Amino acid sequence: MTTLFLASASPRRLALLQQLGYSPLLAPTDIDETPLPGEEPAAQSLRLAAAKAAAAARERPDALILAADTVVSVDGRTFGKPRDLAAAKLMLEALGGRWHTVHTAIAVTRSGRNARCLSTSRVQMRRLVPQEMAAYWASGEPADKAGAYAIQGLGALFITALEGSYSGVMGLPLFETGQLLSTFGCPPPFLHGSS
Repeated sequence: MTTLFLASASPRRLALLQQLGYSPLLAPTDIDETPLPGEEPAAQSLRLAAAKAAAAARERPDALILAADTVVSVDGRTFGKPRDLAAAKLMLEALGGRWHTVHTAIAVTRSGRNARCLSTSRVQMRRLVPQEMAAYWASGEPADKAGAYAIQGLGALFITALEGSYSGVMGLPLFETGQLLSTFGCPPPFLHGSS
């Protein structure tokens, strides 16, 4: 039985892995997530996922580790987690009434072997009025979400269309996760009766 470590404290990523039958142990990391000058959003997501996996692997060099990173972007600008209501309003104003892109990269490492992949989705959000933004912030949901919204929560009220991976927008693309973990000999347990 292979023990899978999730290099994240995200309850959403944990729940998505559990949905596939995995019972990962949490191994959250603390890395600098500042974008590099001129870094494209997809490249940023891939770099940060790999950095999180590498950080967790330093503590557990032979363990199977999965890490992920989600970057929300529009017009080349990236949106991380808002620090306050003002930051959340700026993000929601920029995303409202148009399409934006959500890149979620996953990285898996074990015993010096590393692999990464990227899920890219497009999401359309309707325009929000200031009162809606304030009420949404007061709910507590946007505070720890890239782009200041959660598609799986109250934020679904604002999403008019999605092209791509719903679970990828949530923070862990299940198709790519299952494929990548399978290449490391750890396929989704519900498919093969393993864990």
